[in-house]
Amino acid sequence: VQLQASGGGLVQAGGSLRLSCAASGRTFGRWFTGWFRQAPGKEREFVASIKWNGGSTWYADSVKGRFTISRDNAKNTVYLHMNNLQPEDTAVYYCTTGGHWGKGTQVTVSS
Repeated sequence: VQLQASGGGLVQAGGSLRLSCAASGRTFGRWFTGWFRQAPGKEREFVASIKWNGGSTWYADSVKGRFTISRDNAKNTVYLHMNNLQPEDTAVYYCTTGGHWGKGTQVTVSS
């Protein structure tokens, strides 16, 4: 499966973005799908994940209450809705499913 993340960009603190992770080559199937991020000079860290049917979600403490992960299996896409973005959210965001990783999308939050 190939994953394509999109939706990143430059936003001011307090702003919002919606990231998309589209799968091609095959469907997400019954895999969990997650978002990770990597800031400059830091290790890649978990952000959020969602069960294949959307029934359960998990979040890093740093994004709870601000980010929401969702999925539309009919569109083979997983989303990350990010609200109240802060400069510390600046990173390259990656989606992953079934052991596959997509190329990241850059999110930059200015203060």
